[in-house]
Amino acid sequence: MIRIGVDIGGTKIEIAAIDESGAELLRRRAPAPRGGYAEAIGAIAKFVLEAERAVGAPCSVGIGTPGAVSRESGVLKNAYASVLNGMPLKPDLERLLGREVRFANDANCFALSEAVDGAANRRDPRHRGRRRSRRERPRGRRRQLDRRRMGAQRASPAGAG
Repeated sequence: MIRIGVDIGGTKIEIAAIDESGAELLRRRAPAPRGGYAEAIGAIAKFVLEAERAVGAPCSVGIGTPGAVSRESGVLKNAYASVLNGMPLKPDLERLLGREVRFANDANCFALSEAVDGAANRRDPRHRGRRRSRRERPRGRRRQLDRRRMGAQRASPAGAG
């Protein structure tokens, strides 16, 4: 199944569609909707439906936004888009799209993306698939250990070695 991810920010909305292999099929960006709550969720739903038409298939939908959506009520709090704050964004979008919509904090989405596909992934060529050897690690800690050993050797009585 094709997945659509929507990033709702204070000044823009960005949408991307990816297939099962993770290949990007579509990416679009638009200014954040202006006006009241009804206009904002209508614009978000329209953006998702246009993306689905472009890829030619119904998609699962995930939305990343600053703030958090209450699990019990579906109300969004602490978002940049103030017209969405305190409103039942999740149930209203699900009603407009006719399916479940998943929400997550955008910073959590970024961290997960980095862990799976980015610099935090050990399979990333920058990590060469291995841990750094003791010699490759930062020298500060090694110097501390060397100083401690040297201090212990100096403190030991002569001829005790």
